[in-house]
Amino acid sequence: MRICIIAEGSYPYVTGGVSSWIHEIITQMSEHEFVIYSIAAQTSQKGIFKYKLPENVVEIKETFLDTYLTEKGNWGKRFKLTDQQRQNFMKLLGDHGDIEWDNLFTLLRNRQFNQVSDFLASKDFFDILEKLCHERYPLVPFTEMFWTVRSMILPLFLTIRDELPEADLYHSVSTGYAGIVGAVAKHINNKPFLLTEHGIYSREREEEIIKADWVKGYFKDMWIQYFYRLSTCAYENANWVTTLFGRNKEIEIELGCDENKIEIIPNGVDVKNYVGLNQTKPSNQVYIGAIIRVVPIKDIKTMIQSFALIKEEVPNAVFFIMGSYEEDEEYYGECLQLVKVLKVKDVKFTGAVNVKEYIGKMDVLMLTSISEGQPLAILEGMAAGKPYVATNVGSCKELLEGLDDGIGPAGFVTPVMHYELLAQAAIKLCMNVKLRSEMGQNALKRVQLHYRQEEVILNYRRLYFDLGGDLNGRDRVRAAQTLS
Repeated sequence: MRICIIAEGSYPYVTGGVSSWIHEIITQMSEHEFVIYSIAAQTSQKGIFKYKLPENVVEIKETFLDTYLTEKGNWGKRFKLTDQQRQNFMKLLGDHGDIEWDNLFTLLRNRQFNQVSDFLASKDFFDILEKLCHERYPLVPFTEMFWTVRSMILPLFLTIRDELPEADLYHSVSTGYAGIVGAVAKHINNKPFLLTEHGIYSREREEEIIKADWVKGYFKDMWIQYFYRLSTCAYENANWVTTLFGRNKEIEIELGCDENKIEIIPNGVDVKNYVGLNQTKPSNQVYIGAIIRVVPIKDIKTMIQSFALIKEEVPNAVFFIMGSYEEDEEYYGECLQLVKVLKVKDVKFTGAVNVKEYIGKMDVLMLTSISEGQPLAILEGMAAGKPYVATNVGSCKELLEGLDDGIGPAGFVTPVMHYELLAQAAIKLCMNVKLRSEMGQNALKRVQLHYRQEEVILNYRRLYFDLGGDLNGRDRVRAAQTLS
């Protein structure tokens, strides 16, 4: 079977998390061919892969959202839009009612537009925007509204019009633009569409927009609603939806996804890969580590502030931030500046590393994200028998405290951005070897019981087989042999 995995802002440009999950799915399913449809923010990322692509990846299609900057439309044309089409655009931009996505896909893929920007420079679009301003945003200057809306929906329109790879099944690993591609593929190619959500994409975008300086206050609601609209499209069009834990499923239902097509498949790790790791380190030092990308949503600044307090009580503590920092160099620079301002010593940014070479040496692990799904970083630490201090996001509480499984706590959970409580929990672990050992053993037991990678692969192999439709004889035989 040929499976197209659609990834946004992850594989193969970024390591860890969702990217690691995708890489394992492909690597472990050598019986299938995979096409990678990768959506990234900037054209400068083209071809710069952090992973060596497995042999069963037969094609990779790179799409960059900043290509809209080069689009120059012909001004002042008029296209023959129906009332239904105009209403659809109004709904996309914030008007009430459900969007008829198939109608929108058909219109935007119509070759009456040489390029999408022709429509966004047309009299029809101006009419729609003028009506929107009059009815919903009467105090917003029209020029600001025009350029904001253009920058908002041009990447979406380009995505809808993009060439689609051929596949037997399309598997998007988030909503957003990746979810739109899956929905378009189902509409155009009449193939099944599987959606997997690790974190809730629309909620994560909402948190980012609320904090963003680049979005003016009166446009924040428009941007937030826009991303919820994209999620709705993915939920409506997906044949099946998988997510990682119960609370995610509840949120998806709240956002309009049909609960009858949602299945919970937790993340997993191969525990045997974390046996016998190198634990050699100076005996007079306590190592605290974070397996994490240096980006705002991971809230590295709170982590640094927390370590500054830890260092006062545990002067022999050393802090390792293990993860890439190239993704947001401005934020990385702010983190370095904070270390300097706080005058905190022994903070080491390792960059991207082989986590297994470090994790065995750690005494305590930390995660301070403001949003998560079911962090693979925590599962990796648990598989290595390490206690964690984590913020109460995603399934972190479920991972560390369990769901009445008879296994004790594997760490401490604290509120988001509360660096004092994070520090207190870490200090407690740093100063109590017995507690670290007990929680580490609980962590390992819980992973072995509930979060095994072989179960993840088995479940997705089953889903691919069930959704893939008419397989040729060779694939039927190979799939049956694998399932048996």
